[in-house]
Amino acid sequence: MIGEKIGRTVMLMIAGLALAGGPAYAADPMPLRPVPPNYADKHMPAGWWTDPKVLEEGARIYFGQANVPNSCSSCHGKDGQPLKKGARDLRDQKNTSRFSDGYWYWRVAEGVPKTSMKPWKSLLTEEQIWQVVAFTHTFSHGGKPSEHTDYKP
Repeated sequence: MIGEKIGRTVMLMIAGLALAGGPAYAADPMPLRPVPPNYADKHMPAGWWTDPKVLEEGARIYFGQANVPNSCSSCHGKDGQPLKKGARDLRDQKNTSRFSDGYWYWRVAEGVPKTSMKPWKSLLTEEQIWQVVAFTHTFSHGGKPSEHTDYKP
């Protein structure tokens, strides 16, 4: 009797997984939160993904060499490899290709809830936020500048 109930339970679980589209695997990326409307239409200024001056200033901000109270590298590491729990690995193109311009800008400007990443919008100008975004994008391309043509919504 107990074996029969266990068998039915297992079959219901398998059927539920099949109807839900199959099992989720640890390697599957977590869905990204939707970008708030006030950030959804933000776009990197033309040519900034690969502009050497933009990338240089983005690196200064990222490493805390500009006039800012903290550095991004304290959590995201010198090469984009996370140093603290919750820091997204920026070296992985599978991560960064999921970020629209607006998503990336929003996360730098507003921070990431439940992590140590605080909002930067009161500390950086819009121009500086874009500079940091452009610089961190190089981590997922072997440290080389690259247009963000790998974005896949």
